[in-house]
Amino acid sequence: MIFHEVDDVEHWLSSPKREEVFGPLGITVRTFIDPAKSNRVGLVAEVPDMEAFQRIMESEAAAEAMKFDGVRPDTILVLIEP
Repeated sequence: MIFHEVDDVEHWLSSPKREEVFGPLGITVRTFIDPAKSNRVGLVAEVPDMEAFQRIMESEAAAEAMKFDGVRPDTILVLIEP
């Protein structure tokens, strides 16, 4: 599960960047929004290779995608299934 804040929820929801970055790694995501209409959003990501996920999250491609999507990087919280 991944939680974070974004500048514009509608822009984030419609962005193709998640699929562009995660799709080639076989990562699928389901998106969620805060019903209180805040800028908090979330993802449930099915990650077949956690090491590959960690590498992509540290990449320039991910940084560019987050910037395009209006993700506020300092708000990212990633929870993993034990």
